[in-house]
Amino acid sequence: MAEKYNLHIIIAEDDNDDADVIFETFTKNPNFGKVSLVPNGEELLNYLKDTANENPDVILTDINMPILDGIEAMQEILNTTELKNIPCFVYSTSINPSYKEKCDVLGVKAYLIKPYSFEAFEEIPKKILSIIES
Repeated sequence: MAEKYNLHIIIAEDDNDDADVIFETFTKNPNFGKVSLVPNGEELLNYLKDTANENPDVILTDINMPILDGIEAMQEILNTTELKNIPCFVYSTSINPSYKEKCDVLGVKAYLIKPYSFEAFEEIPKKILSIIES
């Protein structure tokens, strides 16, 4: 894990508005020194497999995305030796219990509900940090 206050997070989010808000939220949080954004699970995997990129300290992905969804991406990430120790988080507007169950089985650190207000988005980095630190 990188030293506190300089974490690198990669976020997979296909919705442009949500991507803008979540990017800004993590960029404003002093604990995150680098925020990378990709539009879907396939691009997330491509980023992580590219040896030119350093592995991030944290992964956050939306579930419902085109091409490859967040759960499919998590399955591959958490079954890859070089990546499985990176704390992975999923967030979604869906409170579908089967999604949460799949995430729990895979070893995702937390299933977060995507908020509806900008202010509530600011709780996501705080929640992720509290889980990583515990």
